[in-house]
Amino acid sequence: MTAPFSSSNTDLFKKAPTRRNILTGLAGASVLGFKNVKAASLSGSINPPSVVSQPARAWGAQAGPSFLPDPDVIFLDPSFKDLTYFAAPIRRVWDQGGWLEGPAWSTEGRFLILSDVIRSRALRYTWETGEITDFRPDSYAANGNCFDFTGRLIVCEDFFRRVVRWEHDGSVKVLADHYNGQGLNSPNDVVPHPDGSVWFTDPGYGTNLAEGHPDSPGGPTNPDGKIRWNIGRELIGEIGGTKRQADHVFRIAPDGTLTAVLQEKDLRDPNGLCFSPDYKKLYVVSTPKGPGQSVGGDQAIHVYDVKDGTLSNGRIFSTMQLNGVQMNPDGIRVDVFGNLWCGASGPLGLCGVMVFNPSGKLIGRIRLPQGCSNLTFGGPKRDHLFMCAAGSLFTLQVGVQGFAPS
Repeated sequence: MTAPFSSSNTDLFKKAPTRRNILTGLAGASVLGFKNVKAASLSGSINPPSVVSQPARAWGAQAGPSFLPDPDVIFLDPSFKDLTYFAAPIRRVWDQGGWLEGPAWSTEGRFLILSDVIRSRALRYTWETGEITDFRPDSYAANGNCFDFTGRLIVCEDFFRRVVRWEHDGSVKVLADHYNGQGLNSPNDVVPHPDGSVWFTDPGYGTNLAEGHPDSPGGPTNPDGKIRWNIGRELIGEIGGTKRQADHVFRIAPDGTLTAVLQEKDLRDPNGLCFSPDYKKLYVVSTPKGPGQSVGGDQAIHVYDVKDGTLSNGRIFSTMQLNGVQMNPDGIRVDVFGNLWCGASGPLGLCGVMVFNPSGKLIGRIRLPQGCSNLTFGGPKRDHLFMCAAGSLFTLQVGVQGFAPS
């Protein structure tokens, strides 16, 4: 069995007996019991299993005891320690999904909503029990979710290529499904603004069989018309948009007016987005080319100044280069101090979550065994990070609160 201490951890017993040192030592010692502490110390530095170790770290029921601090929470700057909780391990709480996306925390309900896009399921994670159950039996290939300032759920539906809002009385209101007389592509991620507006990205990732539906014959994702684009939801009537158009970032005004705040010439393949805590900045992720495209995005995080419902002064927040590798960013969130937490895909050992301070400096990482498609903060105190990674949901208690409507 692997011993719980590296040489740096055993030194805790030589330091002044602060509460933090004692708790850290006790947490590590609890893995094997105090009778093994001396043996571990004498054996020298022994590294605990991690995402990149051989054998690799196990998860779920096979995970075994936790090692603290977690070896897959990586500090690149001292400031990241203030955003973490030293006695919290990364946990995989579910692994039965297809492709998980769009996590959103309900403060009133104390549950997490998330989308299994390719299985067209809306799921609910209940805080008190940790159970994952169906929230809706068919989500129409929903992707991004958010709760607005009154607790209403807003959903991006890839199959219908629209954005809808679930009202308090249980009815559904379509917020956007057309722009300039054409259907939308596949609304991807969505965020509310305190002025009552709703902002969302509209790339084309759902214009395929797996995540929504392809175009009608002649469209970019079905140019020869061989794909039977309109099967799979035969009994639900109007299918929504039928032909892919240009990429946009949209703003839905409180009166329902739909405005393109960014066009494809400004930013290709817009994906995750979030506001800064003061709502003076909007961060938008650009991702690789989607279905029906010959050119994709630059795989960077962009930031814009926000004023009176418009964007200006666009610039690169992060190129998403890590150890010489171009990472692929996806969902993003900010904490109450304005640090940006970004789900990222890339090689094993680099993929997971990348954390930037408000100046764009990478200060920390969370390694996961798969790329992270999206993430959010939740829990009663919003101090738990929920991370969607392929078909799995991971959690990590942190030392900071996520920013959200209040």
